[in-house]
Amino acid sequence: MDIFLIIVGGLLMIVGFFGCFLPIIPGPPISYLGLIVLHYTSDVNFSSNFLITWGIITAVVFGLDYVIPSYGTKKYGGTRAGVIGSMIGVVFGLFLFPPIGIIIGPMIGAFIGELFTGRNSKEALRAAWGSFIGFLLGTLLKMVASVMMIYYFVEALI
Repeated sequence: MDIFLIIVGGLLMIVGFFGCFLPIIPGPPISYLGLIVLHYTSDVNFSSNFLITWGIITAVVFGLDYVIPSYGTKKYGGTRAGVIGSMIGVVFGLFLFPPIGIIIGPMIGAFIGELFTGRNSKEALRAAWGSFIGFLLGTLLKMVASVMMIYYFVEALI
């Protein structure tokens, strides 16, 4: 049974890592499931503090992934309308055009939101670019979290 759990956990780690780059797959939560599966083997026993800490980190990273594009919009000169447009774009992109919608949705939402406030297309495009930079930052954050979980997974097996 342990070999089966190790294989399942390893597959979850791989899928979780690729989920950092494929917007339709929630990477860090799947990687976290891999740690939990490994925990149920007879040879590996992660502490409760370890699992709780990584559960919190996973939840925070998962939440930030939806917030960071809006922050990027604001940081690149976007107005409140651009930030709201970016958030709406995340939701519409997630449900209407997966998987690419999660990438372009916030950009389009920020762009449209800025145009509604009377900003010119150059200013609106700058805010949309900030949303894209935020997306890249969120992807990097997810990747770091998943790679760290893979490290702990492999370390527990050695």
